[in-house]
Amino acid sequence: MSFLDKIVAVIAPPESDETRLEARARARAEVNPGSWFSVVLDHHEQIEAAFQAVAAAGDAGSRRAAQKQLAVLLTGHANAEEAVLYPALADAGHKTHAGMAYEEQAMTKIEMALLEKLDPMSQDFVDKLGHIRGAVTHHMYQEESDWFLELQSEVPHAYQAHLAERFQEEMERYIGNSGASAAQIRT
Repeated sequence: MSFLDKIVAVIAPPESDETRLEARARARAEVNPGSWFSVVLDHHEQIEAAFQAVAAAGDAGSRRAAQKQLAVLLTGHANAEEAVLYPALADAGHKTHAGMAYEEQAMTKIEMALLEKLDPMSQDFVDKLGHIRGAVTHHMYQEESDWFLELQSEVPHAYQAHLAERFQEEMERYIGNSGASAAQIRT
């Protein structure tokens, strides 16, 4: 944990699992099935499951394979948000949220690249994976608790379908280019 991370943890401790679950339940209650936000929530659940799969893997080969699946999902999801949803967020007047979201995802990509250099069965790997997971779950909480609820309510209804279509296109572009199938990622 960096010095800055330690300061942030003291000033703004991470939200509890209960708080995150409440935010997700509230978001689920306010989204339309098949909307871009519904797809984002589904991806967030898949990301959480992918983190669990990496942590639960019992040998180096399995852990590395699960880590690669996690990386594919994180990258595809992040790139889709960065190409479609964050510009819409900025356009709706939430440039600070959009800028923070881009920065958080860039740091996650950096940390995931550093994770590749570690022995997958080492404590350093476990610690870094936990740090990344904490950052990602906090990021998802921000999106679910208010950023995307605001975007959903502020973007005209006619544009919502466009966002959903573009988000799915971008997600498929990155998942497809990675060699992983959507079925593999939906586990």
